[in-house]
Amino acid sequence: MARIFFNGQAMTGGPFHAKVHGHLIGPAATAPGYRFFSVRDECPALLADPGVDTAVEGELYDLPLERLRDVVLPGEPLELELGVIELADGTPALSMVLARGQLERGVHREITEHGGWRAYLATLGREA
Repeated sequence: MARIFFNGQAMTGGPFHAKVHGHLIGPAATAPGYRFFSVRDECPALLADPGVDTAVEGELYDLPLERLRDVVLPGEPLELELGVIELADGTPALSMVLARGQLERGVHREITEHGGWRAYLATLGREA
């Protein structure tokens, strides 16, 4: 099993939640020290930055490794990669993070100030 933090379309009510349904542990947040980006307004991406004091809301899941490998990861966009983050309680978890080299491209909108994907989507008049 793999503890993985989702903060976008796989969360409860999102269009990709069926891929992880039944494995929810509960609501969670990152520890402070993360920036948050929108990838084409289709999905979010975390980026560790020890220079910031912001945390991002999401949900924690406990997925079988095979489900992560065979169902979740193949559907993730190329702009994201699997990484390890720190949760608010100090424990590590897997999460989809902004892939190396993506920040330098300068094409992803920073949405850190919203604190979470649902709050950001609400500014667009959309729901997760």
